[in-house]
Amino acid sequence: MRSKYVAGNWKMNMDKEGAQALAKGLVESLKGLNAKFMIAPPFVYLDSVYQIIKGSNIILGAQDMAATENGAHTGAVSGAMLKDIGVSTVILGHSERRYEFYENDTLINRKIHEALKSGLDVVLCIGELSSHRIVGVTERICEIQIRDGLAGITDEQLSHISIAYEPVWAIGTGKTATPQEAQDVHASVRSVISRIYGPKAAEEIKILYGGSMNASNAEELLAQPDIDGGLIGGASLKTDTFTPICKFASR
Repeated sequence: MRSKYVAGNWKMNMDKEGAQALAKGLVESLKGLNAKFMIAPPFVYLDSVYQIIKGSNIILGAQDMAATENGAHTGAVSGAMLKDIGVSTVILGHSERRYEFYENDTLINRKIHEALKSGLDVVLCIGELSSHRIVGVTERICEIQIRDGLAGITDEQLSHISIAYEPVWAIGTGKTATPQEAQDVHASVRSVISRIYGPKAAEEIKILYGGSMNASNAEELLAQPDIDGGLIGGASLKTDTFTPICKFASR
C-alpha cells in the first residue's frame, strides 16, 4: 500500500517573515501525522525555512533548478547548491515553467538527470491544456511528457521520482477535475510507467494530483485508488488551508 505524499508549492509568494511564520505553523500542525510532507518556498527563503523545519516530519523542496552544474550560469541555481542548504526534493516540469518560461521535455529531462546526480529526489509535473482535453488527447500528451521527461532514467533512479498530474486548465483557476476524471488520468499514468518500467515500479511510484486541490475536495480526490497525494498551490500558503489536506492524507 502506497503512503500519501502532500507537497506545498509556494510559488512566487511570501516575504521572509511570512515564510518563517508559515513554516513554524506547519511544524506544529503536522506534528504526528503519518504521511510524507514537503514544502517548496521561493529560492531566497529556502535556507531560513530549513532552519525551522529540520528535524520535523516536513522535508524541504525547491521549485526548480538548473540543468547544469556550478559554473558561469548567471542567475541559475544548481542542484549542489540546493542540497547544500537542506533541500531534498525539486519540482521539475511545472506547467508554469513549461508555458511561462518555454521549458520543453528535453530541458526538463536534463534537469531530472542533474537533480538525481546531485542526490535530490524529483517531482515531475505533467499535464494537458484545456485544448488538449477538448480534443481528447489528454492521456497521449501525458504519455509523451512522461516518456520524454524520463528518457534515460533507470529503474533504480525511478525510485527517487514522483509524478504530479496537473491539468493546466485547473491550476490557479479554482476549477478542478472531478475525482473520476483525475483518477482516470492517474490510472493511465500508472499504466505508462508499467509499460516502461514494469508492474512493480508502477505499483510503487507515487502519482500526485496538482489541479486546485483544497480542503473541500481533497478527501474525495485522495480516496481514489491511483491518487497518492497532492501538489498544492494556493491552499499551501496558509496553515489552516494546507493542514486539512495533510490530515486527509494521513488517514
